Amino acid sequence: MSFTTSLKVRFGDIDHAGIAYYPNLYHYLHIAFEEFFEGHVGISYPDLLDKERIGFPTVRVATEFVEPIRYGDILSIRISVPRIGISSADILFEATRMEESSPCIVSRQTVVAVDMRTFRPVPIPPRLRESFAACTPDLAT
Repeated sequence: MSFTTSLKVRFGDIDHAGIAYYPNLYHYLHIAFEEFFEGHVGISYPDLLDKERIGFPTVRVATEFVEPIRYGDILSIRISVPRIGISSADILFEATRMEESSPCIVSRQTVVAVDMRTFRPVPIPPRLRESFAACTPDLAT
């Protein structure tokens, strides 16, 4: 099972070449990550940060930009969790244009659970670990 959300590419996210400026694509992936927490894990990311005092900063990124993204494209962003460690997890993002099957972007990002007071790693709490484990990559990918 994976989690999927969609985002529309806006005019302000396009560069002079007429395609989405790549830092904005990372922003899209982070928006999807926040949607994953609310829609799949069951807690908003702001509540996780502010009330539970746990954050998941990204410490490693490997991204392939397969196809250009253009103004007006609607991206379907699928999230899965192929690896869960004690304090870290790998989040796999696969963004496709709506109605297409080939990804435009594939990004694997390692995030680490940290105590927001100290910014030191902590074990991923059991209920978050269970939610992550329920979001393994689809067999077809």
